[in-house]
Amino acid sequence: MRIVVLTGAGLSAESGLATFRDADGLWEQHRVEDVATPQAFRRDPALVLRFYDGRRAGAATARPNAAHEALARLSRAPGVTLITQNVDSLLDRAGARDVIHMHGRLDSALCAACGHRWAAPTVMPVGTACPDCGRPTARPDIVWFGEMPYHMERIDAALSQADLFAAIGTSGNVYPAAGFVDVAGMTGAETVELNLAATAPGRFDRVIEGPASRTVPEWVASLIG
Repeated sequence: MRIVVLTGAGLSAESGLATFRDADGLWEQHRVEDVATPQAFRRDPALVLRFYDGRRAGAATARPNAAHEALARLSRAPGVTLITQNVDSLLDRAGARDVIHMHGRLDSALCAACGHRWAAPTVMPVGTACPDCGRPTARPDIVWFGEMPYHMERIDAALSQADLFAAIGTSGNVYPAAGFVDVAGMTGAETVELNLAATAPGRFDRVIEGPASRTVPEWVASLIG
């Protein structure tokens, strides 16, 4: 069986990491437009870099929960593609194999000039130099609004061949990830949502409600024992 799993912020919420946006539209007390767009970085790079320094520090102290560990076990089964919208590394730290980080990673830095990637420092000042080309153009290796998510060709290929698609802890509001269920469904895959509550009534064949730390291990056990 070919299984594609998409995870979102709800997977890491029980590890103490805030979900993407609060009900009032703020992201950790900041407007998304002020900290998560290329325009914001050009306008006030110091603010953006401080924001990601804080997020990086928070993610570094978080620990994988039972849902991460269950998905790590699933990732070692044949035919599984594991995609995350999360920019933490909790799936990787739980032992998951070959995680597709479609929105980038907090623990990675990116040179905006040459595209080189390296381990992000704890604090990234404005003008941090790229260790490859030497230009002062370092930025967080994060996909901001208005930028193309990473690895879309690989994701599209996996979705087109999936027998089972699962969305775990994702709001279903951010595209293109929000459309993955439709792509998988059109190719004949069974679709299931695991979340605190259904986010897209009628779009999934099945919904499993409850906290990820309970529902995900139970679901994985039903697949691989």
